[in-house]
Amino acid sequence: MSHETVAELPQPSGLSEAVPPHARRSVTFIDGLVEIASGYDLLLCDVWGVLHDGVKAFPAASQALGRYRAGGGKVVLVSNAPRPGEDVIGHLTQLGVARDAFDAIRTSGDLTRDAVAESGARPFHHVGPERDLGLFRGLSARPAGLDKAEYVVCTGLFADETETVADYADRLREMKARNLPMICANPDLVVERGDRLILCAGALAAAYEEIGGRTVTYGKPHPPVYASALAVGAGLLGRQPDLRRVLAVGDAVRTDIAGGNAAGLDTLLVARGIHAAELGLADGLIDREVAAAWIGQQAVAPTFATHELVWGGDA
Repeated sequence: MSHETVAELPQPSGLSEAVPPHARRSVTFIDGLVEIASGYDLLLCDVWGVLHDGVKAFPAASQALGRYRAGGGKVVLVSNAPRPGEDVIGHLTQLGVARDAFDAIRTSGDLTRDAVAESGARPFHHVGPERDLGLFRGLSARPAGLDKAEYVVCTGLFADETETVADYADRLREMKARNLPMICANPDLVVERGDRLILCAGALAAAYEEIGGRTVTYGKPHPPVYASALAVGAGLLGRQPDLRRVLAVGDAVRTDIAGGNAAGLDTLLVARGIHAAELGLADGLIDREVAAAWIGQQAVAPTFATHELVWGGDA
C-alpha cells in the first residue's frame, strides 16, 4: 500500500497536536452539581463511568442532569463508544439511564462512521466484536480480510472479557508489514464493566503505534469530537456557546479532562470511575487529601472534582 493511499484517509483536524498541559492550580472539590450549575449553559458529559458502569445505570447522575436541564441548561453526551449515537441511546435506555438527562449525543463512533463514509467503497478490516458492526450499517464499504483491506477500523477487542493486547501481536505485525493505517474508533485504554476494567480499542492503537504503525483516532481527547459537540450545543442554545460557560464532565484524566482542557473548557472529574482507587474513593466519598495529591501529579488538572455526579443540596 502506498504512502499516498494512506494519506487519503480522512484525518481529524488537529489530530497531530499534542494536548497541552493544563495550568497548575488547586482543584476545587464539590459535593454536587448544584454548587456550580448556574455558571454553565452547556454540559459536555461523558457516559461510561459517569452515567453507568456498563452493567447498571447510576440513577443519581441522571437525576443531576435532569435537574440541570430543568433549570435551562443543555446537555450533550460525548462518548468514546465505537457505535453511532442512536445505538448508544438505545443501550442507555436498556441500562436505565433517564432520557430526560440529556438533549443530544455525539460519539467517536459517529465521527468514525463519517470517515469510513468519506473513504467510499474501499475495503477495510474490522477489529472488534460483532456488536459494533452497526457502525457500518448502510455504508458502501464492507469489511474484508486483512489481506484484502486498505485500512483497519478498530472498535475494540474481539473478546474483551478474556483477551489481552498480547493476543494481537501477530495481527498488528501483519498490519504494519502491509503499512495499513488503523482508524481507532474508541481512544479509551480501559473502561469499567461492573467491578472490572475492560481493555478498549485505544489499547490496541497504542500497541500499534509502539511498533511504528500509523493510527487515526476519533473521540476524546482529540479536538474534532469537541468541535462536533459544541456545534450541536450551539444548535440547542440557538447561539454559539461561550466557552467560559461550558463544562466538560468525565471520569478519565487522559481523555475527558485532557480533552476538555485542550478545548478551552472547565472540567469536572468524577471519582466514581476508572480512577476510583487513585482518588481515594471509599464508601462513596473522595479522600480529598489523597485526591489532591494524585491530581497534582498528573499532566492535566480538572477545575473541579467530586465523588460521583449528583445534584446535591436538597436532592
